Amino acid sequence: MSVDPAAPILQMRAVRKTFAGFVAVRDLNLDVRRGTIHALIGPNGAGKTTVFNLATKFHQPTSGKITFKGLDITSTAPSQVARLGMVRSFQISAVFASMTALENVRVALQRFRKDDFAFWKSERVLHVLDDRARELLNEVGLDELRDRKAGELPYGRRRALELATTLALDPELLLLDEPMAGMGHEDVERTAALIRRVADHRTVLMVEHNLSVVAHLSDYITVLARGEVLAEGTYEQVSRDPAVIEAYVGTDHD
Repeated sequence: MSVDPAAPILQMRAVRKTFAGFVAVRDLNLDVRRGTIHALIGPNGAGKTTVFNLATKFHQPTSGKITFKGLDITSTAPSQVARLGMVRSFQISAVFASMTALENVRVALQRFRKDDFAFWKSERVLHVLDDRARELLNEVGLDELRDRKAGELPYGRRRALELATTLALDPELLLLDEPMAGMGHEDVERTAALIRRVADHRTVLMVEHNLSVVAHLSDYITVLARGEVLAEGTYEQVSRDPAVIEAYVGTDHD
């Protein structure tokens, strides 16, 4: 099936998710355009992470339809969605602390080996992945730290390593769940620049509470409140929306 390159890479239509009668996401319509950085923002409890879980199929929608690259993925398993090119990060850094940065990326790259994962084989078997692993570490500014244990890296550098392992899966759509959470000012600036750099040839959908980051990084913003879309547009457009000011900007979003 041919895919219209002008069509959104991810579409959600009338998507609803309920948990024991509680409506977490209510009849959501969302378009994520190719080649953009699209931010999903809103107060705590607005349903942002639930939308991520629905898109990547960690949750199945109660009703509605989800398409990725023109394919209906409403009932698709999370592993298959990842193989199609939609990959996400999580709020909590997920790396192997006792392994080096290079080894962490190499594990992610094993996905492309035809003989499946090679955890119990000689390390020499995996050296063919070293060049690509170093390229990815260089892309996120970690090549000089490639031999450091992941558990020894500062928090911001561990999040960069997590991004490198995510990029190893060669995503077309990268979902970042609060990539700046817990970071100091210096790490926020470094990570924002990193996201801008890795988005050059990818689409990014991110949940982020730091409005300064959202303002300077995002091409398009969807504001959620109580599981519904409250406003959409550029930062300039949504930041002037009275409903957004009332429901989001005036709340404690840290």
